[in-house]
Amino acid sequence: MIELTTFLTEIAWPVTLLVAWLAGEIGHRWAKLPRISAYAVVGFIFAPSQAGLLPGAQPVTVLLLANIAFGLILFECGYRINLAWLRTNPWIAVTSVVEAALTFLAVYLLVLWFGQPTTTALLLAALSMATSPAAVVRIVNEQRSSGQVTERVLHLSALNCVLAVLTFKVVVGLLVFRTSGNIWSATDNSLLVLVASWLLGAIAGALVPALLRFTKRTTYDSTLAFAIAVICVVALTHSLKLSPVLAALTFGLVARHRRMVLNSSQRGFGALGDLLSVLLFVFIATVPDWRQVIAGVGLGFAIITVRQVAKLCGVGLFAHLSGISWRKGLLVGVAMAPISAFVILVMEQTRYLGINLVDQLAPLAAAALTLEIFGPILVQRALIWAHEVPQAKEP
Repeated sequence: MIELTTFLTEIAWPVTLLVAWLAGEIGHRWAKLPRISAYAVVGFIFAPSQAGLLPGAQPVTVLLLANIAFGLILFECGYRINLAWLRTNPWIAVTSVVEAALTFLAVYLLVLWFGQPTTTALLLAALSMATSPAAVVRIVNEQRSSGQVTERVLHLSALNCVLAVLTFKVVVGLLVFRTSGNIWSATDNSLLVLVASWLLGAIAGALVPALLRFTKRTTYDSTLAFAIAVICVVALTHSLKLSPVLAALTFGLVARHRRMVLNSSQRGFGALGDLLSVLLFVFIATVPDWRQVIAGVGLGFAIITVRQVAKLCGVGLFAHLSGISWRKGLLVGVAMAPISAFVILVMEQTRYLGINLVDQLAPLAAAALTLEIFGPILVQRALIWAHEVPQAKEP
């Protein structure tokens, strides 16, 4: 009996990934739904707190693999950021800052209005600022979309991630300071972590292109080299308890501006990227407990509504100034709905550091689970309505 239990535990994750992949293919073929939405549904159903088909104690290696998957997507997102475009059109950066600030303020006031403590309001507001590049990049690659809305969503999601990480680390640093009274400990959990993460990503972004030139691989497929480097960066940040989000984004950004060119066939890191994406979106759906989701559902849906309105207003406010129509500005705001991968992984990383904020962030767990399923659909529809998906262009 013990051997059977051990056997079922060992094959639980591989079988779940197979079922999730199959569900994604069926949903995409028959209903034209994003594959990652189906992955999320399977992950939530198979989770330990729901059907219980997955083991109750998630191994650290699964969290590491999920972070690697997220790191590959963040690298690609950072790689697609064009600093020259941001310098030419600074209103895009202004849009990101204003929209993120509006989101933070709106969610903060909403949570206080619901009678939650100030600390909880600050944490929820900081994480709500982000738009997860994971869903955005996967949908963009899946739909093969291109155009103004696509590029702005990619850029804004990357910028929002950085702003959210900075704000969240500051808030967590304040929590550590209030608990321990040690200013050095608080600084170690905020400023030093951010600087070290940025520096690690920048070093990787400069070193890998140099190694590729040294080995004369710049004219060949360099996907493998970048994939291995991202895995190393994420594993190192995980081990040193740094921020893999900031490190991977910086790595991609610096690599692009070291004149390294990735062709279209290298986007998404091929079969490796696809496999890890299935694991990522299944994993983040297994984290929320249905009891936490139910407990935070009221405030969670309120956060979804207020957050979306804030993003629509923040992006729409600068639409004309940044060179697009009001309609496309609103579509960019709609496409900035996803948040799940960023929020869940940041929460899990924080718990890994020994700071358990899951109970305080129960409302955001409900919001994240909802947007993990419906967020990718909103991104897909926004790109289609913007006529940036070739096979879905309307006459």
